[in-house]
Amino acid sequence: METNGQGNGLRSKKKDNGDGKDNLWSAILEEVQNQGNTKLPSNKNVLVLGDNETGKTTLIAKLQGVEDPKKGSALEYAYIDVRDEYRDDHTRLSVWVLDGDPGHTNLLKFALNEDTFPHTLVIFTVAMTTPWGILDQLQSWASILGDHIDKLDLTPEQRLQSKKQQVQKWLRYTEPGDELEPTASSPMKRSSRNLSDELDSDDEDNPLPEEVLTTNLGLDIVVVATKTDYMSTLEKEHDYRDEHFDFMQQWIRRFCLRYGAALFYTSAKEDKNCDLLYKYLTHRIYRLPFRTPALIVEKDAVLIPAGWDSMKKISILYENMQSCKPDDYYRDVIVQPATRKSGGQREAEVLAEDEQAFLQRQLTALQAGTPAPRADSPLRAPRAPIDAKLTPGAPGNEGVLANFFNSLLYKKTGSPGRADAPAAAARSDAAAELDRLTRAKRPPATPPAPAPPLDLSSSDC
Repeated sequence: METNGQGNGLRSKKKDNGDGKDNLWSAILEEVQNQGNTKLPSNKNVLVLGDNETGKTTLIAKLQGVEDPKKGSALEYAYIDVRDEYRDDHTRLSVWVLDGDPGHTNLLKFALNEDTFPHTLVIFTVAMTTPWGILDQLQSWASILGDHIDKLDLTPEQRLQSKKQQVQKWLRYTEPGDELEPTASSPMKRSSRNLSDELDSDDEDNPLPEEVLTTNLGLDIVVVATKTDYMSTLEKEHDYRDEHFDFMQQWIRRFCLRYGAALFYTSAKEDKNCDLLYKYLTHRIYRLPFRTPALIVEKDAVLIPAGWDSMKKISILYENMQSCKPDDYYRDVIVQPATRKSGGQREAEVLAEDEQAFLQRQLTALQAGTPAPRADSPLRAPRAPIDAKLTPGAPGNEGVLANFFNSLLYKKTGSPGRADAPAAAARSDAAAELDRLTRAKRPPATPPAPAPPLDLSSSDC
């Protein structure tokens, strides 16, 4: 303590003497010492909200580096290892994933409360597999989150402070490369201007751009559109065109403006933007460097940091819209296909025709003299003899029946060497009937000539 007091006194003396150069070096030394003693906080949280089947569990597993995600239920907890290479420090980022069932929203109090509110970032997930529901889902979850925050026991000062910080972060956003980048030799350059926690009165006086933060929840928000690899399927099977994707994107970006959110299009299957999302989260939460600018060229890999976008930039997408207008109702343009089957829908049950009814129909066709249709399945083989109404001795019936039973005898029955008892019984009955018919068609044998009568007239007696 004594040494520090002497150092402070020395710096004050040099400052009083007007030695600006020495004072600058002292300030740099103090900054380095402060940065060296700073550790990554361990109380930071991420809350993931979204409908079921939007890839929440898979997304977090990808950020964790886990290949085999295991889905939980209700409110899941996980953590992501975060490492700061510059300070050789690491910590764990807590992650809460809420089930998409609205009945579980009462569990939000365990993930987001008065203590965790200042240290929480929220992720809204939507999926490109159901593009027609994206806007409704975003608005629904934003409403649920807003209602929950309103019920928290926060002081008016806490609420005002959190909202001011969101305004400041948006206004002080700086494109990567326009600010001093951190280096190992100059750790004091680590902080980005847009992530300073100290409020600036000049920033408070600057008005926000059009449509920006009209709904300020006081939290960092990131919108993640998952499964963007499915966009190619939408093009092939549902005739989606670029103007449809542009229409969707401009509505999502307008939502992000209203809530001051960043936007990421990701695909865990094709590993698109997942690594960049991890770096952006650590940038917003721990102020680690993030040097990737906005990406809007590839429609399935969009990346828009909070603070970059504006209505003017969004209006560029309007030029490609020929069959729709930007303000058209979302679901009127992005329509849910009528032929799409939900995952849990059961197919209609198909009932097989009764065997005896089938055989009776064949018999009627034979009696009428019309060609009988061939049976396509061995399951249609009869398990009982033909109705006895067909008299074997009737003229012309023997040949028809013989051919019919002969077809039953030589019909293939599935895999070789495999015959069930009913089919074998049917063939046995058919063979017996065929044999009986064959015997009936043979002419009766000629009786032997009677033996000549014995001559009893001549006798030696």
